[in-house]
Amino acid sequence: MAETEKKTSKPTKKAGKKKTTIRKKKAKLNFTKGVCHIHASYSNTIVSISDEQGRVIAWSSAGSCGMSGTRKSTPYAASIAASTVAKTVYDRGLRNVDVEIKGPGPGRETAIRALETVGLKVTSISDVTPIPHNGCRPPKRPRG
Repeated sequence: MAETEKKTSKPTKKAGKKKTTIRKKKAKLNFTKGVCHIHASYSNTIVSISDEQGRVIAWSSAGSCGMSGTRKSTPYAASIAASTVAKTVYDRGLRNVDVEIKGPGPGRETAIRALETVGLKVTSISDVTPIPHNGCRPPKRPRG
């Protein structure tokens, strides 16, 4: 990908010298379809968007958006996290997403609604919550 460079200058305390730093500008993505992974637990909601090969483009969580404690587990916090990551990838050129939801948390539906309000088109929704086929071995029977 072709990335452009931007120079900024910051004055230092020394007399008349300027320090220049080079920052790389994020380039537009050359694909328009991705996969949105929503991990909704009882204590937090993590939203990450990857390309179709599984390489993560951007992610966000309710905790990284400034929520703490019991506020992280609310549907509002999930919508804030989803809209933050959706705005990031929308500005970089992504338009269509397949949604994969994992977990029983309260922010499942509101995260999908937040993706649609930003402008991403949700093409499919699938639940990939892991379900045990046989589960753990039960504890042994008490003697007596």
